[in-house]
Amino acid sequence: MNARSFAALACALFLCCLPARAHKPSDSYLTLRLDGERIEARWDIALRDLDFAIGVDGDGDGRLTWNEIRARHDAIAAYALARLQVDSELGACALSPQGEQLIEQHGDGAYTVLRLQGRCTARPARLTVTYRLFADTDAQHRGLLGVDSGGAMRSAILGGDRPRQVVELAWRTAGQEFLAYLRHGVWHIWIGFDHILFLVSLLLPAVVVRQGRAWNGVAGLRVAGVDVLKTVTAFTLAHSVTLTLAALGVLALPSRWVETAIAASVVVAALNNVLPVVQRRRWLAAFLFGLVHGFGFAGVLAELGLPRDALALALLGFNAGVELGQLAIVAVVLPLAFALRDTRLYRRVLLPGGSVAIALVACAWLAERAFDWQLPPPFGAA
Repeated sequence: MNARSFAALACALFLCCLPARAHKPSDSYLTLRLDGERIEARWDIALRDLDFAIGVDGDGDGRLTWNEIRARHDAIAAYALARLQVDSELGACALSPQGEQLIEQHGDGAYTVLRLQGRCTARPARLTVTYRLFADTDAQHRGLLGVDSGGAMRSAILGGDRPRQVVELAWRTAGQEFLAYLRHGVWHIWIGFDHILFLVSLLLPAVVVRQGRAWNGVAGLRVAGVDVLKTVTAFTLAHSVTLTLAALGVLALPSRWVETAIAASVVVAALNNVLPVVQRRRWLAAFLFGLVHGFGFAGVLAELGLPRDALALALLGFNAGVELGQLAIVAVVLPLAFALRDTRLYRRVLLPGGSVAIALVACAWLAERAFDWQLPPPFGAA
């Protein structure tokens, strides 16, 4: 296999292996509040995920009623708590459900709210949280953990290949706070498939130029690199502005509107590669759509929680992490695309075919997010 064939195979696999999930990746939101050795917890879990895992829709009509949810309260609590363990350095901090079950609306649907209480042997200096919720039904599921200890907020992402996290409750240095949110930013862009496909849609035409009705390869990697630099910089500047404004509470948009607009941005960016309307100023389109994507990033950051004692550093770290995650994607896609730019395979198959595939997946996202439709696999959410 020559170098170009290998690059073509790698590029095709990269495009085909991106998951086609119409909803944002499945999440739950776990908040632990410590007061000495006492723990109070709130756990928001998507009802659609619980219905898939243990069955909540008693009559099977596709709609969840309050009576059905209430009837499964004990089963839901037992299922969830069997997959969560909280330990201090001195032993287990047993948690048990308290009070009635509640329902909360998040941007992607209805969530059940479990209220929990527990007690550690003594005031902990660190917590080890082991999280395996939906590990057997949804490999993409993640738990967003927030720990409030004396007003200091700590956060972590649980699940997948990181089911166990150690959360230090002691005061963190500025550098440690920055690095923690840097990791969150990198991780978020790597699991944010809509952001990834939007970026790929912008990268695919960077190595070719439109002449008449045909695409021709650019003269050199420097030309493609300059185009990518302008596009990624514009996207970065735009989402940095709205991320900061939204995270600080200056500007807010409904989550459903934001997620729908992000899906629409992927459709437009992909179709522009098939029927080019914007060619020389893709950076401007990247800037305009980047404003919308920034609100999406802010939603995740809000769920993670921002530390009140290091707000600016957390924002800077998360944003820097998003950029590092984007650069990693560019480092994979751009060299492959450049190596194939003069081939018929790239110009007539990978560029238009990959763009159409991305647009179809994004249309499925758009339908589910805008109209709350449930589409069948592979387009529907797991």
